This record gives sequence, C-alpha cells and structure tokens, in this order.
Amino acid sequence: MQSLDIQSFSYEERQGILPHLTASFADCGGWVIDRKTLSPSTIEFRIEIQLGSILDLYATIVSSGLELTRSGHLALTDLCTCRKNARISTDLCQVIAVRLEISFLEDVTLHSLLMTISTLA
Repeated sequence: MQSLDIQSFSYEERQGILPHLTASFADCGGWVIDRKTLSPSTIEFRIEIQLGSILDLYATIVSSGLELTRSGHLALTDLCTCRKNARISTDLCQVIAVRLEISFLEDVTLHSLLMTISTLA
C-alpha cells in the first residue's frame, strides 16, 4: 500500500472546516481510519482511498478551505497523474494511505511565531 503524508493549514476556525471535511471524505469514497489531536492547534487524519478516487479527495481538501504545502500539492498531483495513466482497472482499485495533518492558525499569535523562530535560530 502506497503511503502519502500531506501537511496543510487553515486560517479558518476548525468548527467550520472539520464537519464539512469529514463528510466530504466519505462522499469521495475515503475511509477515515483515525483522527487525533496532535496539539491544541493541529489535527491529524489517517484516510484510506482508492487511487481511482484520488482526484475527488484532492478537490475535497482544496474546496474545504485548507491550504496545502507545495510538497502536498506535488504529491497529490503525482497520484492524479498515476490515476490518469492507469492501464488496467485493478490499478485504480489500489488503496492509498493518506496522513493529512492540519494546522489551524487562528490561535497563532505574533508572539508565538516569533518565539518559534527564535528557538530555530
């Protein structure tokens, strides 16, 4: 099973995004395997989805208001290309494991950003 790590963020409130996102995962054929809180501002979803539905998952994530990192966009684009070029229907049934990490930046203050940057330097 192929695995994919995607990092994302949002400036929206989690109460507005999470219910829509969870329902959308099911609508596009994904199975939510696990959902956990990593920190007060970060949530992780573990999803399994067939390669044939990866474009629907990509559209769901973007339309929900999440911002993806560049590597997240590239990884999903690569899978969409694989889907498009799949030669036999069994390739489209391949299950992909996706770990989607969402950071909610609504609670992030300028002070916390500056403290994070100073610890990295």
